[in-house]
Amino acid sequence: MTEPNIKMVRIDQRLIHGQGQLWISSLGVNLVICANDAAANNQMQQTLMKTVVPKNIAMRFFTIDRTNEVIFKAAPHQSIFVVVESPKDALRLVEGGFPMKELNVGNIHAAEGKKKVSQFIHLGEEDTRALKKLRDEHGVIFNTKTSPVSSDGTDTIHALNKALDQA
Repeated sequence: MTEPNIKMVRIDQRLIHGQGQLWISSLGVNLVICANDAAANNQMQQTLMKTVVPKNIAMRFFTIDRTNEVIFKAAPHQSIFVVVESPKDALRLVEGGFPMKELNVGNIHAAEGKKKVSQFIHLGEEDTRALKKLRDEHGVIFNTKTSPVSSDGTDTIHALNKALDQA
């Protein structure tokens, strides 16, 4: 089994949007996988997301389980950007065998009962549990860059790890 050429895995509650195009360009990928159970079954949502991705970039909308089934079948020439909606989805990928070493924690929306970690990251109990498990049990390293042209997110990553340590 050959290791797939995964350039980045990103949590973004918005999935693919205008900012995603910046990541695609910066990473130089030729395949975007939107790994999300709801989006995999919603043609309207897929159509909207496809409008912001250049036509020469392949897009796949897979459920989390399907992503785990096919990721090791990726061709060597495929350079892949994977977007998930939540820490829970990222954990499901890893627990299903997905080879994730690093995770970009990009955007988790605010909601009642969630604690603010940064301007773009708000953690509920389920988010915190999933991220702790990814970090502590699976050795996944986090980064919190919001875009390819933003600061490196050093302050945010410290705040994120502190929030996980205090949970």
